[in-house]
Amino acid sequence: MSTGERRGPVRVAMLGCGTVGSEVVRLLDAQAGDLAARVGAPVELVGVAVRRPQRHADLGDLVTTDAPGLVTRPDVDVVVEVIGGLEPARALLLQALKAGKSVVTANKALLAEDGAALAEAADAAGVDLYYEASVAGAIPLLRPLRESLAGDRITRVAGIVNGTTNFILTAMASSGAGYGDALEEATRLGYAEADPSADVDGYDAASKAAILASLAFHTRVTAADVYCEGIRAVTAADIGAAADLDCVIKLLAICERTPGDDAYPESVSARVYPAMIPRAHPLAGVDGAFNAVFVEAEAAGQLMLYGQGAGGAPTASAVLGDLVAVARNRVAGGRGPRESAYAALPVRPIGAVPTRYHASLHVADRAGVLSAIAGEFAHHGVSIAAVRQTVGGPDGQGARLVVVTHSAPEAALAATVEALAGLDVVIGVDSVLRVEDLGRPSPGVAG
Repeated sequence: MSTGERRGPVRVAMLGCGTVGSEVVRLLDAQAGDLAARVGAPVELVGVAVRRPQRHADLGDLVTTDAPGLVTRPDVDVVVEVIGGLEPARALLLQALKAGKSVVTANKALLAEDGAALAEAADAAGVDLYYEASVAGAIPLLRPLRESLAGDRITRVAGIVNGTTNFILTAMASSGAGYGDALEEATRLGYAEADPSADVDGYDAASKAAILASLAFHTRVTAADVYCEGIRAVTAADIGAAADLDCVIKLLAICERTPGDDAYPESVSARVYPAMIPRAHPLAGVDGAFNAVFVEAEAAGQLMLYGQGAGGAPTASAVLGDLVAVARNRVAGGRGPRESAYAALPVRPIGAVPTRYHASLHVADRAGVLSAIAGEFAHHGVSIAAVRQTVGGPDGQGARLVVVTHSAPEAALAATVEALAGLDVVIGVDSVLRVEDLGRPSPGVAG
């Protein structure tokens, strides 16, 4: 029977039943009538694969430990995956796709690592692959990128896509707490995992940046292509320095499409790092565990999407939205948008990406210091935008010198900082942070 001939219920198998999965089950039951009306046929959950069935006695006969058997069952139309991680999720979803099942997944790590293989398997089988829940929870972000803005040229996608780090940085800014104390509070309140590495080291945001860049720029971008720095090194002093400039520090995911120049062809860049942004920018007011993303396109201009980026109910909302779309396609005999990677642009190395720096230096308090430091910036072709000096370094000796640069290639800035650390007039480089003015036109926008 072809998908276009189906008139009975759309049968759904689910992999995993944790925080998100259990909420999906609840919503499928609570909204069964509405979902049937929206889809044009009942949506029926026919199986849930879990590792510990004793924890899910309320699901009765739906529970199974035979995940491979479930995803290849002849009566299953759609497989929903919410177990996360690379394996066994990758093998199970490839099995499902090859068996002609459409897939809905929230698995950002898998998509960022091997999304191309899943897309190719879906194309070969003529089925759908939807993954709205993989980035920014309930915020409708991916579908606008690949559908609503399909007729436009997207030049930048930038924003806050990790709620844990945003909560920590917000706590540091509001209370003056150090990183360790803010992380402890985030853990106590359930915003941080027992092992927070994926969040605080930036890997979670990097996976999301890879997905965003792939969709926005019609180019396959993997997590390995994303430059990544986390927030562990951000100090209370950095937060204070940002405040002195009327800025705040946020962990940003920035994806840009850059025109070609003498050194590089037209290319894309994707990076994650903590950066200062002006307090007047809308992203500066995104506090706590919320997410927000700016999308910039040539015709549409700047768009901002804001909301809850994680949690069982918000993520389940995105999963259900995808499930409704896929189920409609099964009932109507159609398909949703396929992967679009026709542009195949190269990924620009981080060293060639222009940015600005805020460097805080502990220097000797004597004549000629500023001249020596300015000489190193000039030697590496980096223009200084502002300099501020105060008496007394971290140990009460010497002076503190803060230098803010104009935009320059990352490699030139990094070389400058390395050279400064070797000067005899520099006692220490206390901190280096990037400064992002997200209000400026992105490199891909003319005029």
